[in-house]
Amino acid sequence: QVQLVESGGGLLQAVGSLRVSCAASGFIFSITAMGWYRQAPGKQRELVATITSSGSTNYADSVKGRFTISRDNAKNTMYLQMNSLKPEDTAVYYCNAPAWGNDHWGQGTQVTVSS
Repeated sequence: QVQLVESGGGLLQAVGSLRVSCAASGFIFSITAMGWYRQAPGKQRELVATITSSGSTNYADSVKGRFTISRDNAKNTMYLQMNSLKPEDTAVYYCNAPAWGNDHWGQGTQVTVSS
């Protein structure tokens, strides 16, 4: 059974930093591309960043230069380091993994940035 568990969200002020994590199980993490998405109130879920099994990364324009996605295959864990946070980064952040022919999602972790 695929499980994705996000953690590390919180409430912080603008220009602060935060790292969220996604612990994965139930599939071969090391060969699976992973991604972070977010959904703000009243908006559609949007892609934040992706990372391939080999570590190549891709970012939404809105977070380039501020966010860094990474993975630790030994720990089956993916991270999103968020710096210079803005109020518009406020959202629920979700971990995504395409595994066993399906898209899998975690429960999400809330990140709230106050101005």
